[in-house]
Order: sequence, then C-alpha cells, then structure tokens
Amino acid sequence: MFRPCIDLHRGKVKQIVGNSFSDKETKMQTNFATDRPSSWFAERYRRDSLFGGHVVMLGAGNKDAACLALRTFPGGLQIGGGITPDNAFDFLEAGASHVIVTSWLFDGNQLNFEKLKTISGEVGRERLVVDLSCRRRNNAYFVAAHRWQTTTFLEVSAQSLKNIGRYCAEFLVHAVDVEGLQQGIDLELIELLAKSSPLPVTYAGGARSINDLRLVHQQSNGLIDLTIGSALDIFGGSGVRYADAVKFNRDLSP
Repeated sequence: MFRPCIDLHRGKVKQIVGNSFSDKETKMQTNFATDRPSSWFAERYRRDSLFGGHVVMLGAGNKDAACLALRTFPGGLQIGGGITPDNAFDFLEAGASHVIVTSWLFDGNQLNFEKLKTISGEVGRERLVVDLSCRRRNNAYFVAAHRWQTTTFLEVSAQSLKNIGRYCAEFLVHAVDVEGLQQGIDLELIELLAKSSPLPVTYAGGARSINDLRLVHQQSNGLIDLTIGSALDIFGGSGVRYADAVKFNRDLSP
C-alpha cells in the first residue's frame, strides 16, 4: 500500500535529501519547497482515505504546522520528529493516530530499553511507532539517529525487531543512504523487513516510479507499505502521479 507523508522544515512543507539534513543547513539539499500549508496535503489524504501517513518535523519551528495537519485529518496521520514522553500527548490530542519515536530512545549509540518501555507504557503500545531508519554497514543495517547523523550500534535484525516490537504497533524505516535520491528502493532491506518483522512496516527511500510500489507489494507479499516523497508530482516530482498511487490503494481494497 501507498502511505503519504508531510515533511516539515521551519514550518514549511519540503522534501529534503535525508542524508543531507544536519545542523549545518548550508549542506542541506532540498528537492521541493512550497508555501502551501500542511493542511492542503492533509486534506487531500483525508479525502482519498490515505490513512497511516506520517508527518515528520525536521528540526524546530514545526509544531504549529504539524498540529494543523493533524487537526485536518484527525486519526489519519502519525507524527514524528523530536517526540518524547513530555510532548507526545500534545500531538495525540491534536489528532495524531500514533507518535513516532527514534532519537530519544538512544543514549549515545545504544538503545535504552527502559526509555522504550517508559514511552510505550505512557502512550500505549497501540499508539507508538518506532522509527528504525538505517544505513548499510558491512552487509548489515544499523539504525541512524539524531537527524540520521549518528549510526548507532543497533542492527536491524529478526531479533532486534522482535525485541522492540513488544513495545510498539508499527515500524517506520527510511533507507537513509537512498532517501530523497529517487534512484531506486533498497530491495535487500525490504526483503529483510518482510522476512523478519513481527509488525506492520512502512518503508521509505529511493522510490522513483509506480513500479516501485508494485515491486514492494510483490516482494513483501503485501507486508510492507511504501512512502513516496520526492518522486511524487504533488511534491514537484515527475516519477509518480499522486492519482496513480491513490488508485493503487483503491485497487487493492476489497
């Protein structure tokens, strides 16, 4: 299935090459930026019944725009980017179906399971998504945290997915090395996730055509959903028509 996204940077909807996002904005590569409000995109997703998309806050200054999108499509969007137990309920009350957490879970390069248990217990496992966005190192995949600038010691494997999956409802996984490049999806990562994950997974990274959506569905036997960002025409892309992605989901619906 196709899952949509709304990426926010300084309150604006943008598409950014993920691996370039850091504190040094001069190095940041932006594929798309618009003055259209976040609600414009959220309303389209609501109208087309595209549930389960994610709003990602890239840095500070995005809360108002994020909450506007959540209020426009209540119960239809997940929210991530700087989520902690201190602010999670603000976004759930604004209409988020789930909160997405990643960097807060890590102490340096190590996953802190006590933090995972804490936020899962507070917001409820059924409303928590764990972001395991990762990059490849020596024929394995390791989670990238802190704006994807820190490659942690946590390997994405059957065992880690099982252990973490006890405390959340879904996983969100960006393939950091190909995110935003529109050069093709990481099929090895998708196959690993399809084989090993005990939970639903949304994969993002590298999608460039509607055929990628078909390929992910086929290779994962429908277990992995795909987010398409920079290639989508509503984000200035030319590889995928939004209308075709919507139709793909409708054709799969009973």
